[in-house]
Amino acid sequence: MLLKIRERLQRGEEGFTLIELMVVVLIIAILIAIAIPTFLGARKRAQDKQAQSNIRNGLTAEKTYYVDKQAYTETATDLTPIESSLDYSGTDASVRQVQPVLAGAQAASDNQAVCLQSKSKSGVMFGIVDVSSGGNAGTWYGKSTTGAAVCAASGTLFAAGTTWFKDASQGW
Repeated sequence: MLLKIRERLQRGEEGFTLIELMVVVLIIAILIAIAIPTFLGARKRAQDKQAQSNIRNGLTAEKTYYVDKQAYTETATDLTPIESSLDYSGTDASVRQVQPVLAGAQAASDNQAVCLQSKSKSGVMFGIVDVSSGGNAGTWYGKSTTGAAVCAASGTLFAAGTTWFKDASQGW
């Protein structure tokens, strides 16, 4: 018996068995099954952060314009010289409204509030409302997971069906 084992070892047969190869393939498949959902989740979060960053930069441009003119604008040509890296036509950040914020009897005066929104590639629509005066003064953050507009078309800056927060960590 030992003689046969010695002969087999001395022949120098090299290579892997089919079972060994199948085990390696199975381990690789398990690792891929774990990694893909993690990668896709990280990709979605990165896309969302890009949209959030775009409208924050757009809001910075709006506030710069506000300092000079004491009013917000929704005209892209007014904002492009301030922050030229953004496309204000809707690709990066769209300025939906500059109008009073209606909240009962307390509303901001004309052009003292602005709503910007940006849709991430993952399909989530993010919005920022900045109100310079009135009962809702401050910056509000909202999002719509359905991709619907978060800035209302008219009448109010806070679109129905969107939850708004004063703190970005709560809503975003």
